[in-house]
Amino acid sequence: MRYVTDLSRYQTENKTAVTLGKFDGLHRGHQELIRRIKQYADEEQVESVVFAFDMGREALMTQKEKRAHLENKIDTLIICPFTREIREMKAEEFIEKILVQQLHASYIAVGTDFHFGHQKRGDIHMLQHYAKQYGYRLEVVEKAVYRNREISSTYIREALGNGNVELAEELLGYRYRTDGVVEHGRQLGRTLGFPTLNVAWQREKTAPRFGVYACRVKMDGIWYHGIGNLGIKPTVTEEKRLLTEVYVFDYQGDAYGKHVEIEFCAFERPESKFSSLEELKNQVDRDLLFGMEYSDSVMR
Repeated sequence: MRYVTDLSRYQTENKTAVTLGKFDGLHRGHQELIRRIKQYADEEQVESVVFAFDMGREALMTQKEKRAHLENKIDTLIICPFTREIREMKAEEFIEKILVQQLHASYIAVGTDFHFGHQKRGDIHMLQHYAKQYGYRLEVVEKAVYRNREISSTYIREALGNGNVELAEELLGYRYRTDGVVEHGRQLGRTLGFPTLNVAWQREKTAPRFGVYACRVKMDGIWYHGIGNLGIKPTVTEEKRLLTEVYVFDYQGDAYGKHVEIEFCAFERPESKFSSLEELKNQVDRDLLFGMEYSDSVMR
């Protein structure tokens, strides 16, 4: 897959099938748009292009994750920073200069609420108006719906904010996750009998509700079950640094410095501040039981 972060450097002589949007999280609605351009690209022997606006703010999926998620699925991913030039470009100019002259779009798939150009003047009606003139086909795709509500990044954020990662998984089409390098912590978990992996949260990524979750952890290509806390560990530190701290079941090796992926499977309880380490340890024993029961339930 070709990965482009500077639109001025993108050039192609081929016709393309394009979908455009913010693609925050690449949820099930986005996946349908991508399925449409892939199908057209395969049938008409053109390039499949995802054109993603980068709004420069916290998102459900980092650009690195987006790239990994789409690898080997499309021909080109364009990450377009939402610069002043793009923001103030007239909608008609965006169609002519970018969609037609630069991307050579022969097919465009967008959602019903897609807007572009200065003051969001561009919409599906404008795209349809210019379709015959510029020789592209426009397909407007209805929003995906779950439980009588349109799937959107707002819906997903609400689910994550409530700790409802199972609902977020239904909306996304995959488990919400993070990744990073295991770092040295205070080794309090080891002292209390449950050594944990400490992974810093990515600042640009939306965090679920702080609390304890049944998790899955991928390390050295192998998936493990575990129990993890996402939060600032208020009982043991005043640092207020956001970490994912996971106890991995059935893992005995040295994980420091390793890259891991962490999936959030089920919410148990909110993060709490305990009055003593003994109280904390008793609660962690209950957390471990929750994690093991979850692991047993999905492995049956």
